Amino acid sequence: MASKLHLETALTRHGWRQDVVVRIEHGVIDSIEDPGHGAPPSERIAGVVVPGLPNLHSHAFQRAMAGLTEHRGAESDSFWTWREQMYRFVERLGPDELEAIAALAYMEMLEAGFTSVAEFHYLHHQPDGRPYDNIGEMSERIVAAAAATGIGLTLLPVLYRQGGFLGKEASPGQRRFLSTRDSYARLMETRVPGGAIGIAPHSLRAVTLEDLQWADRTWRGQPAHIHVAEQTREVDDCLAAHGRRPVDLLLDTIEVDARRWCLVHATHADAGERARIAKANAVAGLCPITEANLGDGLFDVPSFLTHGGRLGVGSDSNVRLSVADELRTLEYGQRLFHQQRNVLGNASCSTGRRLFDLALAGGAQAVGQPVGALEPGKRADFVVLEADGHAGDSVLDAWLFAADNRAIRSVYCSGVPVVREGRHIARETIAARYRRLRP
Repeated sequence: MASKLHLETALTRHGWRQDVVVRIEHGVIDSIEDPGHGAPPSERIAGVVVPGLPNLHSHAFQRAMAGLTEHRGAESDSFWTWREQMYRFVERLGPDELEAIAALAYMEMLEAGFTSVAEFHYLHHQPDGRPYDNIGEMSERIVAAAAATGIGLTLLPVLYRQGGFLGKEASPGQRRFLSTRDSYARLMETRVPGGAIGIAPHSLRAVTLEDLQWADRTWRGQPAHIHVAEQTREVDDCLAAHGRRPVDLLLDTIEVDARRWCLVHATHADAGERARIAKANAVAGLCPITEANLGDGLFDVPSFLTHGGRLGVGSDSNVRLSVADELRTLEYGQRLFHQQRNVLGNASCSTGRRLFDLALAGGAQAVGQPVGALEPGKRADFVVLEADGHAGDSVLDAWLFAADNRAIRSVYCSGVPVVREGRHIARETIAARYRRLRP
């Protein structure tokens, strides 16, 4: 199916352009050209059109936990105490609940400016750890939720084999996540129509090095994501178990390269490890809102970019869904740490524009799909913003630093409108199902 859209203002690979016609074939941009005298476009889009941002790291089910973990315990709270609350929460989720939560999360991502998502999916089995009759039941519910909302999906079934370094036994809270190599291979057979599937060894503490090498070898060429160096305790435990820091251990064990690997968080990678990530052209998958919410710490972005590092952003625990807030939190964290303004800007463009460009390129690489730019050959995923008196890069600055989600007028995925006037076209149906099934 072919269509033409007449864009008033658009951010293309070659910069800002005025009054252009985008021809779309089967959801993919075929051409971007000046208006001619041929058949008129099917729709004229006022406002400012920018590429939709890929969300490179999501745990969709955690959206239903938002606001439920903000109570201080008897001792100081951390990622590890939050994790215990999460384990208790997943006991309440079945296939219907998961699909309803995921659909709500994906709907809200679209309303927030994300048009594709890499779903790091580890809730595989029944509460007692037994597989469902259809071992891919929960994965298929994620696929169904994405299809119901229109968001582009990269499904990342998680390989989870143990409870900690050196074969530590899994806790009862982790039993829903565990797979054998055979059962994991069956999960990797899940069909993702119009999307992609890749591997996700959960972390170096949750798989053996042999498991990591097996997964890397078996699904070479497909997207590959892993949590790494998120916590200082993880770094300490890795040093105790293997005598090496997590990123060094990962890079010494497998070939990490630009075509596939996203290192999620990497918060506590040291200077040498950051340089190695950059040299490998892998993506650092930063999740600023979640990392702030969990008190994880800050990744040193300026030093990483000095080495040519690539980065993108993900919504991770989905405690809040907003392209603007993720990128603003990324920049503000660096401002607080370095005690400077416009830390991630440069002389050639505004801070908002550079943040957006970095996240587009890194996110597209991480999700492993033709997204992240308005150019021929890319999927027609884009966001229409209110200009509100701004022009050029200042439109992005106003969106990211001031307007937030209210700047978003509409969102298109594969050339089809999925958000109109700031609301998803199926919002009422999706929200009603979530309210009915919310645990």
